[in-house]
Amino acid sequence: MRRLLFGFRNVVLRCLAVPGLALSIGVGAAIAQSGDLRAQDQKPAATNPADAVKDSQRKTDEFVEAAQVLNGPAGNPECVWLGRRVVRLMWLDDLDTAFRHLDLYDRFGCPGGHVQATFRCLTRFGAQIDPKVAETLSSRIHACWINPGAQPQAAAAANPAPAAAATAGNATPTPAAAPSPAPAASPAAPAK
Repeated sequence: MRRLLFGFRNVVLRCLAVPGLALSIGVGAAIAQSGDLRAQDQKPAATNPADAVKDSQRKTDEFVEAAQVLNGPAGNPECVWLGRRVVRLMWLDDLDTAFRHLDLYDRFGCPGGHVQATFRCLTRFGAQIDPKVAETLSSRIHACWINPGAQPQAAAAANPAPAAAATAGNATPTPAAAPSPAPAASPAAPAK
């Protein structure tokens, strides 16, 4: 009887040892890939409940502004929210996630061309975006979502001069105000 119990126990331990070993290897690999667990658990807490209320109010105001400025589905709150996320993810080079969000954006009937125009606008302002300050990217994305044709100030100031030069090139030439040079004297005839 005793032998039977030891044999049964060995079989059970062997059956559990292989899956247990595989599970421990899998957990170890998952922890190694995820990095520091303590750093992931730490979320920046709102320092003040009033700040959380202000942030919530700012987001609501942005959706209202988009609905007032943009005609059509690009101003719908779901299109604004998803579209700005797509543009942000594209800017941060997270293209896989951006394309998944873009699929959702399309399912809501939102205009894909608006995402393209907004990203084009964002690339024009790339030099003005501070990668260390997240709010500069968020505010620029929102500004470009509202007005995709926006130009940076330096480029806007430089654009009128080439436009004026191009117009001047197409205009009819005006006669010169300076007197034209006198005709050259003809050579004297040889004496005989």
